[in-house]
Amino acid sequence: MTEIKPHAAHWGFFDAITENGRLVGVRPFAQDPVPATLIESVPATVHSEARIDRPHVRKGWLEGRRRGHLRGGDAFVPVSWDHAIRLVAEETARIRAEHGDAAIYGGSYGWSSAGRFHHAKSQLQRFLGLGGGYTFSVNAYSYATAQALMPHLLGTNEVFLGRMTDWAAIAKNAGLMLCFGGLAAKNGYVCSGGAANTYGPNMRAAVDAGVRIVNVSPYRADTEEALAAEFVPIRPSTDTALILAMIRHIVSLGREDRAFLATHCVGWEKLEPTLADKTPEWAQGITGIPAATIRDLAERCLAQPTMLTASWSLQRADYGEQPYWALIALAAVLGTIGKPGQGVAFGYGSSGGIGNPRREMPGISLPASRNPVGSFIPVGRITELLERPGGTLDYNGRKLPLPDIRMIWWAGGNPFHHHQDLNRLLRAWAHPETIVVQEPWWTAAARHADIVLPATTTLERNDIGHSSRDRFVRAMHQAIRPVGLARNDHDILADLADAAGFRDRFTEQRDEGAWLRHLYGRWQQACARMGFEAPNFDAFWDRGHVEMPPLGRGEGFTQFADFQQDPQAHPLDTPSGKVELHSETIAGFGHADCPGLPTWMEPREYLGNAAPDELHLLSYQPPTRLHSQLDPGPIAARDKIQGREPLVLHPADAAARGLKAGQVVRVFNTRGACLAGLRLDDRLARGVVLLATGAWFDPLEPGVPGSLCVHGNPNVLTADVGSSALTQGPSAQSCLVRIEAWAGPLPPVRAHVPPAIEEMPA
Repeated sequence: MTEIKPHAAHWGFFDAITENGRLVGVRPFAQDPVPATLIESVPATVHSEARIDRPHVRKGWLEGRRRGHLRGGDAFVPVSWDHAIRLVAEETARIRAEHGDAAIYGGSYGWSSAGRFHHAKSQLQRFLGLGGGYTFSVNAYSYATAQALMPHLLGTNEVFLGRMTDWAAIAKNAGLMLCFGGLAAKNGYVCSGGAANTYGPNMRAAVDAGVRIVNVSPYRADTEEALAAEFVPIRPSTDTALILAMIRHIVSLGREDRAFLATHCVGWEKLEPTLADKTPEWAQGITGIPAATIRDLAERCLAQPTMLTASWSLQRADYGEQPYWALIALAAVLGTIGKPGQGVAFGYGSSGGIGNPRREMPGISLPASRNPVGSFIPVGRITELLERPGGTLDYNGRKLPLPDIRMIWWAGGNPFHHHQDLNRLLRAWAHPETIVVQEPWWTAAARHADIVLPATTTLERNDIGHSSRDRFVRAMHQAIRPVGLARNDHDILADLADAAGFRDRFTEQRDEGAWLRHLYGRWQQACARMGFEAPNFDAFWDRGHVEMPPLGRGEGFTQFADFQQDPQAHPLDTPSGKVELHSETIAGFGHADCPGLPTWMEPREYLGNAAPDELHLLSYQPPTRLHSQLDPGPIAARDKIQGREPLVLHPADAAARGLKAGQVVRVFNTRGACLAGLRLDDRLARGVVLLATGAWFDPLEPGVPGSLCVHGNPNVLTADVGSSALTQGPSAQSCLVRIEAWAGPLPPVRAHVPPAIEEMPA
């Protein structure tokens, strides 16, 4: 019997097609103008050999090898659900009683599901909060540096995450769009909700309207061919030097907007003297861009209405604050912040929906619980948290205490994908007494856990898909029964809450169906208060979606327009109410790695201090999966070379090393090594290599720090260093490596098959 059910994922809305209880195919949502091919990997991934069929416990943990013992190399022992629930409940109660609530780190990350109820992070943190509290993380790996920085400079994070100047305004008003890090079309197919609103058509519409795109990046393919973008190759991590030199040239011409700088900004009198030696010739030696080109870019920005933008990836680097701060300064010098379709914003080309017209409508979310524990870390500093119990960490002007973490609980995320320097993480991962992971697949997070609880995928439960950028609210109908003994995260945690005595507070005496009706009803009422009459739940569920009221295109939306017109009546939410070109607050923190104004600082690792045989590694989001999701699927598999993640290299750099396309190479530095398949591309700047994130971590010797990753995970190579003491964002994009041919027999890739399983003796 064939059934078709509406569903949603981060890479698009789709209909799930089942036959005799098995997911056999998908078809795109009929109203998606540019459906992502990624949905084609869903059936094979849901039914992958890597699925966890029942609860498991690490054998060494059962035998008492807990704190101080490396994880990843042990066999697992399958147990019943009753046994697993009892173990977790007892261990949680013991940790709280003996070490306090702050000794539990509630990890997780937000990409587990487009659904708003079965959202693993929300479910877990609601449970942990009701149970007494937990240590948590703030910000996101994608843009952690910007999240801490932007409130100081512009008073808002909307400039890279929220309702920012949209493509309609850019198309109508701008003549030039200067893009640091490009405008990667592939990223438009992914968003936190369901999609059906990728920005690709809007980018192309802007070009058709006459907007000229300039791609300042090491990779020409960071913009699609249809945009006909001008390519300005730059050495990675040197954008700040380029931008400061552009400002210096504008000042040398006497063309800075002195009125805007005087009325809308503070700190120009402190920034301007630091530019005296930041000439285009100075920047040429750092960036590799000819001084004449730098002057030309600056003069073109003066000659026509200009939109400035930078990808999120630029701030994931050593001193990642500086290119963003410098770009804001350039927009201020041009006087364009808040002018129609102009100014500065970040993240166009970084995630689906950014820059699309956006109506402010209510969201759908699971009610959070209060966390009685106040201890937290920036998301990228978990290794330091585990390494330095009792120490402190600088963050945004504070000294954060680092608790002694005895238990890690992760649901809906994979730290062995997101985090840097995995060998260092592996050593720190030995510190806790117990690690619990809720996960559908045997990812590296599950393989390095003590207690593994098999969770359902979205196809095995009912939910509501939505995000603030979506045009639609989507019904996500359960398509198949849970695979093996997998259970919904909510049901797992409800049983654990029962054991701890607060089941009714956690569930509010609602099952899945009642929760969905409750969440939808709250959203429906909020919509009514804003003038939109959404259909009732039954009509929504039967139809499969609700479409948001349309936005008239009009002139488009420009961020900071009111501020541009009257900075006194519409001040920014900064200490001065103005754009902070110099921040007294940041200067007062006294951080040498983030002074009080935009500054060129030589990165710890970049081509400017590389050895002759070193290359600059950039890790990026591939078009074949989302982060590490769908890695077991056929689209990711077809892209690999001899089973390894592709490494992209310029043909001349390959020839200099005697390497050829298609062969397997060893990529290495002092932090680690991995294998990759070589792919050549002359659109890439010399001295730069690309290796996508998301190949499941697969060490040749599991549980042994420094072991070769045979699959091609770039985070065995990246440095785990905060971008600065101010923001503590990840700095993965500042990474030097060497490459050599792999001469020995190729080790098998075992990432997508279960680890060793040992049955309990009868």
